[in-house]
Amino acid sequence: MITILSIETATTNCSVSLSRNGKTVVLKENYDQGYSHAEKLHVFIDAVLSEAEITLKALDAIAISKGPGSYTGLRIGVSTAKGLCFAQDKPLISVPTLEALAHQVECNQGVIVTMLDARRLEVYSAVFDTEYNQIRQTEAQILDETSFRDFLEKGSVYFIGDGVEKTKELIKHPNAVFIENKLPSSNNMGLLAYNKYKNNDIEDVAYFEPYYLKDFVALKSKK
Repeated sequence: MITILSIETATTNCSVSLSRNGKTVVLKENYDQGYSHAEKLHVFIDAVLSEAEITLKALDAIAISKGPGSYTGLRIGVSTAKGLCFAQDKPLISVPTLEALAHQVECNQGVIVTMLDARRLEVYSAVFDTEYNQIRQTEAQILDETSFRDFLEKGSVYFIGDGVEKTKELIKHPNAVFIENKLPSSNNMGLLAYNKYKNNDIEDVAYFEPYYLKDFVALKSKK
């Protein structure tokens, strides 16, 4: 039985879970609009371990949501995960934040666009098919009314993440489906981390850094 502690701090959701063979068995998160990671993260870790009646020493690995996302949130999460891995001599597994977010959507046709708010009209986004295979690379982009048009012309596009609110104000295509009030959660990290663990796909704890993805494309001229 492979037991993994997963930590998600890429957005305002401070989230910690424990999974066994990829299935979440305990979840603690603070799903509000304020950043509470510094205050809540270690409290949640202790609570998850206590509820599962397990110690850090008994874990097989620790997984971290690697970004993109909030600079401060990612730093707190990654620093905590690395510290635990060093102290307990456990492997570190990184899970792409936007990939884990895509697993909150269940659909049998179309594509899934995961997006995290950056600032103004900027988002971090990625595109996945219905089997959660990434079909467009993760990008930092500035939204306009033509964004994702190629996908929208072909079928349903499911938008999810905290970038949805401003996206729905710009994109009015009938194939656009907006899934609101959803943030990345450690609840969706267990299976991805478990698969990586089985493949020995782990990070170098000393050198691992979050995926910040800071650059943005220029706005297209409307002329």
